Amino acid sequence: MHKMTKLTLAILINAALLSTAYASEQSESKGFVEDSKTSILFRNGWIYRDRSAGRYDLSSWGQTINAQYDSGFTQGTVGFGVGAVGSFAFKIGDNKHSGNQMIAHHNDGTPYDQWARGGANVKARISNTTAIYGTQILDLPVMSSNESRLTPEYFTGTLVKSNEIDNLSLIYGHFTKDQYSDQVSTDGNHLKRADVWGAQYKFNDALNASYFGAQFKDALQRHYLNVNYKYPVASDASLTLDFTGYHTKYEKDIYGDLSFPTGEANTEKKNNIWATSATYSQGAHTGMLAYQQSTGNVGYDYNLAGDGGGSITVPNSYLSDYNGNGEKSVQAMYSLNFGTLGIPGLTWTTAYVYGWDINVQNVTDNGKEHELFNQVKYTIQNGWAKNASFKVRNSTYRASDSYNGYLGNTNEWRLFIEYPLNF
Repeated sequence: MHKMTKLTLAILINAALLSTAYASEQSESKGFVEDSKTSILFRNGWIYRDRSAGRYDLSSWGQTINAQYDSGFTQGTVGFGVGAVGSFAFKIGDNKHSGNQMIAHHNDGTPYDQWARGGANVKARISNTTAIYGTQILDLPVMSSNESRLTPEYFTGTLVKSNEIDNLSLIYGHFTKDQYSDQVSTDGNHLKRADVWGAQYKFNDALNASYFGAQFKDALQRHYLNVNYKYPVASDASLTLDFTGYHTKYEKDIYGDLSFPTGEANTEKKNNIWATSATYSQGAHTGMLAYQQSTGNVGYDYNLAGDGGGSITVPNSYLSDYNGNGEKSVQAMYSLNFGTLGIPGLTWTTAYVYGWDINVQNVTDNGKEHELFNQVKYTIQNGWAKNASFKVRNSTYRASDSYNGYLGNTNEWRLFIEYPLNF
């Protein structure tokens, strides 16, 4: 921890020395008010899960207004600014068996009729280095906010980003609170302390690589690596090769006396999950083939101790993440953009994923799961409702009896209507 703090200070000091040498983000600041931005997102969301084996079907429907404000930076060698995020949401209908991490619930399990949440932050910038303290929405592969529900997941802490070297971005963060998408408490996930760090480097227009690490107190350590290469095949065609991998070490008492879904209780656990994919795009058509594998003595488990509901960036991730202990999975995906066919704004994506060799503790080492995924999205291109979008998604998911404890046979529907306003 002390080493990381010293590294952060060193970055800031070097930024101060470099700030007078060449043009930077801060030297181009127009001012606190002049560069300020406000956005409002109206989101109506419905998630329905038709479940088997005598379990309740889950249905969640609600409306939210998500707002975000970011001021510009004051002018000078060091610029200062402020920001804020907030949400107001209400349920639509009874939502008796809501779940799905959509609707906030009272302690007795009944859903809130309406709820509000949010927070503020302060920020400073010197040269090309920015530090933000307060409530934030994160998008880091080892600590990422869940934004696929009504309201986004909020973290509280400090995040420093430095771009002092061309094509190199350095990141360090320290966080103490995590508020999940369906929680009213500002630290509903009881995050003790998290330190994250990382680097992203662009070798050229075709090749990019990144590394991120994270330490969650009394919970887990995580490392992430990604290499992405995009090769232009023709003027309207490209082939993208991607490798992604996570290594995670879990503390033995992270779940107390409870077992992991695919691992023993009260033992230290390690997981390696990696995936490689090839994506070919030409005009309106995109196709992808992916292979993913998980090894160790537990599956890849996330969103356990405030590490974020979006902290998984592997390709085989739809309703299931295909992250069981020892699991291997393959995917075939196809996407069509109807814009070139005369319907701009309309897209369709379909994918099939099959997973096998799942090790379920004391049950089997050959659990299986598979899923057929379809999504249609339309974004209005013109008029007063420009940029409003309608998205319908369906997953037909099946698992072997030995692996039923994870999701079980489920048919899921999601419908989201969104209307963004930017000022």
